[in-house]
Amino acid sequence: MSGSGPLARNGGRPATIDVADIVAAGRELGMRDLSLSAVAARLGVTPAALYRHVDGRWGLEQLVGESLLADLELDDDPQEGVEAHLVGFSAQLRRFTLEHPGLADYLQSVFPRGASGAALMMSEVAALERRGYDTSAALVLTNAAAALTIGLAAAEDHRSAEEHPEGRRRREEAAERIVAEHPALGAAYTRMPYVTGEVFTHLLLTAAIGGLVAVAPVGRPVDEIIAELGRRGGLVPSPGRGPGPGAVAAEAR
Repeated sequence: MSGSGPLARNGGRPATIDVADIVAAGRELGMRDLSLSAVAARLGVTPAALYRHVDGRWGLEQLVGESLLADLELDDDPQEGVEAHLVGFSAQLRRFTLEHPGLADYLQSVFPRGASGAALMMSEVAALERRGYDTSAALVLTNAAAALTIGLAAAEDHRSAEEHPEGRRRREEAAERIVAEHPALGAAYTRMPYVTGEVFTHLLLTAAIGGLVAVAPVGRPVDEIIAELGRRGGLVPSPGRGPGPGAVAAEAR
């Protein structure tokens, strides 16, 4: 769009915008660069004009974030067992999140926050129900896998945003200095196989999900799952109804 300000459209008359315009402009900017002022500038209006359609920054993020999430269609191979399926779910969620820089931060704040996130969660819950879990246990597993995945994706996304040659060089020099100053650590380090960040994240998710599924097999009641995890972690879960599903990702920050 050429020009600037609210008179840039319709021959000098105030620009008329709707929610679809805001979503389109927000998607073009991307979640990392999303702001009321940036969207307004792209549409040729003042930021105040957006408030007739969105509830501030929070509402703008939800509008654009949910639009992006609506594009994620999860593949589900019915022949896969629970553990392989959950690893696949996490891999798909991670890949999609990293393809949209800044989306991880949106997901970390509260997930699910809107209709698209809720539909995504319920799709995964349904996939676990088809594998024998009741709804409550399926929701626990889905929330746990999503929280792990979103947290790791956010860390990767932040590193990508801050990555530059000088920073990489300094990190490498620091690692070399530590290895040189601690021979035992250096010897162990040199014996370790090299893996990319993507492979390391996949291995970490596989290990975490494998442990979770071992504690939460099909048929085990949710209260027993939580109690077992609490015993292993030295915690005593509080009785009664817990927070809503969105609290899991929020608490993982």
